[in-house]
Amino acid sequence: MPNNVKVTFLGGLGSIGRNCAAVEINNKIMLIDCGIMFPEADMAGVDIVLPNFEYLRDPQKEVVGVVCTHGHEDHIGAISSLLAEMPLKLIGSKLTLGLAKNRIGQNGLLGQATFVEVEDGQRIQIDEFDMEFFPVTHSVPNGFATAFHTPQGVVLHSGDFKLDMTPVDGRHTDLSGLGRLANVEGVRLLLCDSTNADSEGYSDSETSIGASLAGIFRARQGQRIVVACFASHIHRIQQVADAAIATGRSIVTLGRSMNHNIALARELGLLHIPENRLMNVDDLDNIPDGDLCVICTGSQGEPMAALSRMARGDSQWLNVRDNDCIIFSSHPIPGNETSVTRVIDNLIRKGAEVVHSGNSHVHSTGHAKSLELRVFHSVVKPENFVPVHGEYAHMSAHAKLAEGMGLNPDNILICGDGNSVELTEQGLRRADDVPGDYVYISGSVGEVGASVLNERNTLGQDGFVSVIVPLLDRDGELVLAGEPRLISRGWVSEELTAELHKGLAGVVAKAVEKALAGSGDALAVEKAARRAAGKYINAETRLRPMVVPVTLGVSSK
Repeated sequence: MPNNVKVTFLGGLGSIGRNCAAVEINNKIMLIDCGIMFPEADMAGVDIVLPNFEYLRDPQKEVVGVVCTHGHEDHIGAISSLLAEMPLKLIGSKLTLGLAKNRIGQNGLLGQATFVEVEDGQRIQIDEFDMEFFPVTHSVPNGFATAFHTPQGVVLHSGDFKLDMTPVDGRHTDLSGLGRLANVEGVRLLLCDSTNADSEGYSDSETSIGASLAGIFRARQGQRIVVACFASHIHRIQQVADAAIATGRSIVTLGRSMNHNIALARELGLLHIPENRLMNVDDLDNIPDGDLCVICTGSQGEPMAALSRMARGDSQWLNVRDNDCIIFSSHPIPGNETSVTRVIDNLIRKGAEVVHSGNSHVHSTGHAKSLELRVFHSVVKPENFVPVHGEYAHMSAHAKLAEGMGLNPDNILICGDGNSVELTEQGLRRADDVPGDYVYISGSVGEVGASVLNERNTLGQDGFVSVIVPLLDRDGELVLAGEPRLISRGWVSEELTAELHKGLAGVVAKAVEKALAGSGDALAVEKAARRAAGKYINAETRLRPMVVPVTLGVSSK
């Protein structure tokens, strides 16, 4: 129906990252975010994971633009991939768009984007979309909750947020503005951040981290201090800089994204570090240990980031040594725990003292916990609710929280990637699903499918066995021309290879001869060889390597 409003979830529901939702009115689409997901341990060779854009390629629909709620990569990192297919209007705060421009420019796609800067409390109309922007507090400055004023009432997306009563920049989540919206127009549908819905209590204020950092700096006179944090966490960087300056230290920054974001935030007046306290990286060797603070990337254990290079001892600028203090002012993103632990272990091996969220108060979440969500729901008073942004357990906990706040269970829908909902005169209902699977990007190859990942994981776990079957064409009839040959890698130890190859060759030969006695074609031979080899290998070794049969024609001369 023309007046109905559809919301389709292309990512971010059921996993952390890939946040992307499509608000649709009269076949026009406005996206809420378009982010990447960082690969998990079982995604061998994958660099990033994208939302599935197939639904957006429908020629009967027009994608107008993207509301960029804030500047984290899991919300804006995939915009370049979509810009490669279509021009877009990008709507967001000056900082958020500045962070997005950096990646878009690196990909040579600035000409595809029109940037629309909005400020706190502003309301704008773009095509079918009447949008109002409310400030929220998060771990990157200048994030927004977005209200879509639609033919079916207000659809409110919270963005990532927390209720920080003492934010570093004094910019609070606008509960009063959201309360006015709820009381005057009402909120027909709420889409709300669920990341910490299963965590009891209230999140710590960001300013509490500043006090903790100040104490750590004061207690480590004479030591070099290196602080790793997210390059987008401008408030954290400000507090690290404040602690360093208060103890007489000079600041050196390492990492391309860190250098870019600090320059951008200073230009916008969001980060205040005196020019005479920011030193060039070339000055590192001339700064006494007790006068130095390095702020760098690598808090997530990224192998090519500045801190990981220091931990391995191959940094161009600074290598860790005994008595250094390294602060991880972050918490590992799910999937990065192993990488972070490895970096910490390498740093400790080099004699460094490592301070992290497990042993000190050096990080605070940017996402509302259960008590904050209760406050938010009590202010917004939604008629219908879909929890977003989080794993299924988070969204389920958020749904129960909303029900506990008095919302009718029939008005709460838990969705996943690829699900759609429709807001009508009668209420909220499910609509047809769309493709919502992961899109894996691997190096310059680009998109790779799930089957490729399965093969990579098989190779990595159980190895590879190739069965080469020589065939002779004798008057139009294929016959086995010799014993099958085996080539294997990463399967079993060298001592066992010869014995297993011999037994495997005999089993495959019998299966091939049986297949040739039947249909007699090469395809049947390969199928029989694969089945026989797989069965034998599993019985003898309890392993499942990749089995690749190859038929080889042999000349009759």
